[in-house]
Amino acid sequence: MTPFWISAFLDLAPDEHERAVAFWRGVTGYGLSEPRGEHDELATLVPPDGDDYLRVQRLGDGPSRIHLDLHVGVPAVAAEGAELLGARVVERPEQGYVVLESPGGLTFCFVRARSSRRPRPMTWPGGHSSFVDQVCLDIPSSRHDEECAFWEALTGLPRVDRIRTDEFSRLTGEDRVAIQVLLQRLGEEDGQVRAHLDLATTDLAAEVARHEDLGAHVLAAFDRGWTVLQPPAGPAYCITDRVPDLAPAGSPQPTSQPLP
Repeated sequence: MTPFWISAFLDLAPDEHERAVAFWRGVTGYGLSEPRGEHDELATLVPPDGDDYLRVQRLGDGPSRIHLDLHVGVPAVAAEGAELLGARVVERPEQGYVVLESPGGLTFCFVRARSSRRPRPMTWPGGHSSFVDQVCLDIPSSRHDEECAFWEALTGLPRVDRIRTDEFSRLTGEDRVAIQVLLQRLGEEDGQVRAHLDLATTDLAAEVARHEDLGAHVLAAFDRGWTVLQPPAGPAYCITDRVPDLAPAGSPQPTSQPLP
């Protein structure tokens, strides 16, 4: 069931959608596709090279959030395997994709679209580079072991624990894709699993300042190498001091840097 590509979806509340899309276009430097979907609710952030991996959706209601799309050969077959691992099927739209929830309640989809070329990081005035390269799953402590085991089995990617600190682990072997998966054990005991985006950058201070110019504000800065920010609209996210992969699109990707 190992996916050959992973995309991250920003699911945006109706009143946050326009501002959030504008912000993330500024963060990434990417274009925006024509809208699609029954109500023009879907669009793709289009990189200047490589295949897309960041998408946006205007929700009908509810708060903004992040979900993952796992690109597989046959979504229906992958969904059957996921159910055996503890996932719950939420919807089977006629377009052929399948919407599910993990045991801890995180929404994800199996989709058929094939991608394989990782975009280059963007280089900004002043010379530093950055790249949205990670989704972090924020897991309440009571759900941590079950949820980590689920994602490891679902993706077929082995997990490495103690990434910088005890509360982080990651799925390995993801250097072939654009977006990676980090697993965080939260201090809170109960609640639903949620997710946030992370960026890697060659200059943390310069990248944080660039985001502040785009309208974000700092929520917390950690001396372990990352800063938490709140955008003008949509969910909070992190910028980390991991160096983004600077290889050209379509070239063999080196082993990823250790993640916070």
